[in-house]
Amino acid sequence: MRYRLGVDVGGTHTDLILLDAVTGELMVEKVSSTPANPALGVLDGVSRFIARGIAPGDIVFFAHGTTITTNALLEMRGAKVGLLITKGFRAVQEVGAQARDGNLFDYYYQKPEPIAPQSRTREVSERVDWQGNVLVALDEDDVRRAARELKAAGVASVAVSYIFSYMHPEHEARTREILAEEMPGVSVSLSSEVLPRIREWSRLSTTLLNAYLEPVMVMYIGHLGKGLDEKGVTTEQRFLMQSNGGVMPFSAAVAGAKTVHTLFSGPAAGAQAAAYLTKFSEASSPTPTSPTPTPIPSPQGGGGLVTLDMGGTSADIAFIEGGLPLETTESVIARRQIDVPALDMTTISAGGGSIAGVDGAGFLTVGPQSAGARPGPACYGRGGERPTVTDADVSCGYLNPDYFLGGKQKLDVAASRKALEIHVAKPLGLSVLEAAEGIRRIVDMRMADEVRVFAVKRGVDLTSFTLLPFGGAGAVHAAAVASELGMRRILVPPRPGAFSALGLLCTDVVHDYIRSGLKPLAEVDTDEAEAIFAVLEAKAREELASEGMDAASARFSRELDLRYTGQGYELRTSIDGLGKGGITAAVLAQARDRFDVRHAQIHGHAAKERPVEVVSYRLRVRVPVPKYVPQPLAVPSSPRPVAEAAKGAREVYFVAKTASRVTVYERDKLDVGVSVGGPAIVEQFDATTVIPAGWTGRVDTFGNLILER
Repeated sequence: MRYRLGVDVGGTHTDLILLDAVTGELMVEKVSSTPANPALGVLDGVSRFIARGIAPGDIVFFAHGTTITTNALLEMRGAKVGLLITKGFRAVQEVGAQARDGNLFDYYYQKPEPIAPQSRTREVSERVDWQGNVLVALDEDDVRRAARELKAAGVASVAVSYIFSYMHPEHEARTREILAEEMPGVSVSLSSEVLPRIREWSRLSTTLLNAYLEPVMVMYIGHLGKGLDEKGVTTEQRFLMQSNGGVMPFSAAVAGAKTVHTLFSGPAAGAQAAAYLTKFSEASSPTPTSPTPTPIPSPQGGGGLVTLDMGGTSADIAFIEGGLPLETTESVIARRQIDVPALDMTTISAGGGSIAGVDGAGFLTVGPQSAGARPGPACYGRGGERPTVTDADVSCGYLNPDYFLGGKQKLDVAASRKALEIHVAKPLGLSVLEAAEGIRRIVDMRMADEVRVFAVKRGVDLTSFTLLPFGGAGAVHAAAVASELGMRRILVPPRPGAFSALGLLCTDVVHDYIRSGLKPLAEVDTDEAEAIFAVLEAKAREELASEGMDAASARFSRELDLRYTGQGYELRTSIDGLGKGGITAAVLAQARDRFDVRHAQIHGHAAKERPVEVVSYRLRVRVPVPKYVPQPLAVPSSPRPVAEAAKGAREVYFVAKTASRVTVYERDKLDVGVSVGGPAIVEQFDATTVIPAGWTGRVDTFGNLILER
């Protein structure tokens, strides 16, 4: 029971972090991602640990954050899907939400390509009303006829979405049995399992996405599982990160109608790491720039965090308040509606591999295209000819070409400058350094603008927040982003380049369940409400048992989706801690009070005079698993002078026309409590931290590098 492994697959690199549960030591590997088959990059990283003397049989826990479903959707590489829908409702997919995304004045607007076009959509005679009463029995002959036609069309996955199926799932359950008889081996996604809640379009869209992506996930999990077995990593504790910040066993993703819960798997791990690990920063400590102790935001210390995960292809942004990431239940990805619990994040095309160029109007652009892992930035020397953000960084001197990935990969500065000159500098009449500075400014301002807009939408005051950068490029650009936002504190974790992978060792197994039941709150029968939660809890225990999890250690939390009558949206309202004997009239009254407070926080007002409706019942089950626990570093009685951590100096162009001679420090040699004044650069195996003039860096007792302006 010695080693626990977390793996995060990015667009450019795959990060692996191995925890020795006996000593607490962390080992990091960073390998090139393999977009054609991401499992190969993961297995390459595992092989490197084995080559370092790690016995594969001693790896007893494997957790994986993946973009396999996200990329399959973005590139439209999912399965061929057929759709069975209630007779009279075959146009639901075509109508959607009757909303038009993007530019409202675009004369050439086109809807996204339907996942199950009309040629593969079949109506089935059946009908249930909104209370679950059967109006028209399921016509099994319709189902068999449709199954045979879809089989002849080569369909590999079938989505079933009958009207009000969440109130009466028996018709969909019987349909699956018939499909198994007529189409052996076909993947089937039932809306009553994928998303048993109101709103026909969002339920259908989410079910279609699950059907589209489940075969992709099954194939990937099979390939990865086989590869792990062959390398001797035979542990049954294999988990996938979910969009909600928890993990689930491989088996749940394959056969539990939960594939759609992995669409935000990759970014979620970093946000979860931020929420968990900042509990291990100092609550308060003196700093060189202030005469009194200043708090580092933590669940105990107040304030909050803005996370900036800047990797190879994108930058992901999230907010942490009260030690918890903000969450949402309604998201859009690749213009597709998906209504499952997810950490509230936003993603923009601002990564180290984002390609820079000049558009037809003569303006400098950065992204959205990325050089990815192959060929990568020009400086990687793998055939890339277009300049990227990484090329701009290395040309300006922020990155050490001889110490990238701890010296395992050399960067070609000449190739970077040549690419910048050909594709940006000459077309715009600039010097190479001016072109590089322009690229950096654009990407920094884009990230700052996205944080600012995101903060306004969520009602967040950035002046009380700390910026937490991670990913391979996050700490390089963090100070510029923070300065633009007026933020005065940055917290760089000990291993920023592998921070998302570490997040996979800092979470629990989490499953979410929902059941809609629309009714005025004042008319809710408490016994009926308790019975609904009891059904959800029984389902949770059954699934945990099938996954080999210990249901006895599970923690259950309950929520109600509430809204004022007449509203078209609802708010999740926790009822945890209200009463001790289940659902009572007093619990429902207190839930109403919590809803009013929550509504006022988010929307600025509360209509306390209006009646409230219950829309849905939610249950979250959390099964604790052992986590990484950082240990405070020994505080030396006499810290080594900061000069002993210096490894040299080089010219850095913070401004294109002015070179600054900057001292470069090795992070592992900075003792607790020492301070580094800017301008300076701090290097380590997996990342580089840039400290401009006016900023000071200090190492706290948990190894965090805290920058203050």
